[in-house]
Amino acid sequence: MSEILKTEKLSLWYGEHQALHEITASIPANEVTALIGPSGCGKSTFLKTLNRMNDLVPGARHTGGVLYHGAEIYAPGTDVTALRRQIGMVFQKANPFPMSIYDNVAYGPRTHGTRERKKLDELVEKSLREAAIWDEVKDRLRASALGLSGGQQQRLCIARALAVKPEILLLDESTSALDPISTSKIEDLIAELKKQYTVVMVTHNMQQAARISDRTAFFLLGELIEFGSTEKIFSMPAQKKTEDYISGRFG
Repeated sequence: MSEILKTEKLSLWYGEHQALHEITASIPANEVTALIGPSGCGKSTFLKTLNRMNDLVPGARHTGGVLYHGAEIYAPGTDVTALRRQIGMVFQKANPFPMSIYDNVAYGPRTHGTRERKKLDELVEKSLREAAIWDEVKDRLRASALGLSGGQQQRLCIARALAVKPEILLLDESTSALDPISTSKIEDLIAELKKQYTVVMVTHNMQQAARISDRTAFFLLGELIEFGSTEKIFSMPAQKKTEDYISGRFG
């Protein structure tokens, strides 16, 4: 296992409320890691610490560390924009910009200085292909992204995240608002993406975690109860709380 991200005794507070309690976890490269647990247990909060999205929440503070390739991402002087380019994020609700499909995908590369038309054309096509939506939109790249279906919008948002060539993709319940067919397309896509990217995903759907992740982390009340291979977590969990959650006794 080659570790790409690691948290060490990571705790986080929103004002007086402690949302995470001393989380120590290693996330391997080129695998899909699923974060499961009941609502409000800290999954999304943990995900957002991995690319400092919690910096945007007033009153959020943390102790402990988050290491990316061994370097502390919360160290003074860290270029947070560059960090978020390396560790991209796709949210629960698809949020395409109110512009064309092409401009949505080209937005990130343009922001980071890519201006040459040929290069942008190639990047847009490559990203849309990687997000498994190219064939559906190639004839209407100049049309508004807001005219796409929910599932297409979500894949467009994944393409937009891929366009800046990240190394890690964070997915925050990115299929929870979608119908089963769109969900299935995105699950197939995630399985494909791990060949080139590391994927960390929050899901409230345990069947989904069992189907597509290599490792699963179970959170409860801001604590990491158990973290291991998905197969082991679902077939022989080491902790009684994990077993109770997976067997549907609470959640």
